[in-house]
Amino acid sequence: MDMSQARWRKSTRSGNNGGACVEVADNLPGVVLVRDTKDRAGGMLTLMPDAWAGFVGLAKRIGPVG
Repeated sequence: MDMSQARWRKSTRSGNNGGACVEVADNLPGVVLVRDTKDRAGGMLTLMPDAWAGFVGLAKRIGPVG
C-alpha cells in the first residue's frame, strides 16, 4: 500500500500542549494510520478502521486523562 498518499490531521483539541499529540490519516482504503507529532519520521501504527473506531469510542466515554 502506498502510504505517501496519507492525509494527516491533528485533533482540534490538541492546542499548544508541547507536542504531546498524535496525527491520524484515515483517507486510505482499509487502514487508519496514527503517528506521533514529535517524531513524524519515527514510524506509525496501522489499524483496521473498526479497531480505530472502537478506540475513539472508548476514549470519548472515558474522557480526558491527566
